[in-house]
Amino acid sequence: MAEFDTSRVAGRSIPGARAAEIDTGLRAHMNKVYGTMSVGMLITFAAAWALSGLSVTDVPTQYQVGPDEYLTGLGYALYASPLKWVVMFAPLLFVFGFSAGINRMSAATAQTVFYIFAAVMGISISSIFLVFTGYSIAQVFLITSIAFAGLSLVGYTTKKDLSGFGSFLIMGVIGLVVASLVNLFLQSPAMMYAISILGVLIFAGLTAYDTQNIKNTYLAHAHQGDSEWLGKAAIMGALSLYLDFINMFMMLLQLFGNRE
Repeated sequence: MAEFDTSRVAGRSIPGARAAEIDTGLRAHMNKVYGTMSVGMLITFAAAWALSGLSVTDVPTQYQVGPDEYLTGLGYALYASPLKWVVMFAPLLFVFGFSAGINRMSAATAQTVFYIFAAVMGISISSIFLVFTGYSIAQVFLITSIAFAGLSLVGYTTKKDLSGFGSFLIMGVIGLVVASLVNLFLQSPAMMYAISILGVLIFAGLTAYDTQNIKNTYLAHAHQGDSEWLGKAAIMGALSLYLDFINMFMMLLQLFGNRE
């Protein structure tokens, strides 16, 4: 879908005053998308950090999982027992359920569910604090933030139609998921390295694509004035960009993170 001219929305000409109103609405819509995403990111990393102390050694009950590696009871349940599979796949199931059920939710409920999902994601990725140094996590997070901001800006401002890349990028994501599942059993460092490189490229492309799609979706429906629908569209947009950021961060961490 080509970039919209705000003087023409959904194929119809609109007066200058209405175009200015749509421009203002678009800015507010994008601010809501980025604001919701940012709060979700804070919740995710707060949840992950809160669980990072599960490897401490000065607790009465400890579980040794390796040379000089100990977990608390909760840490063992999350990272070294069959429950780890539930923790690992819970965010994926949550996304499918959220996407399928959002039409039956109010915008306020959808936002609350998104924040709950962000906390679940934080629990799922909390093991990064056991694997990588805190400094490298912060460093990769900063790199990801800068890259994400640049890519999202490209998606928002470019006049190039990115819609043709959507199917290709989604197919790439499916390929990454399948390859990652296979590598859970193979444990191949070379395969993990290849997955991480391809993942960074795919989620970089999705960041630009999703940003343009969020913008165009708003402009295509702005004339309808359905604030409830637009509110839920902003939350789904925040979810898309949030997933792009988290996945790009995790792939970059695999490539450049310093391990404990």
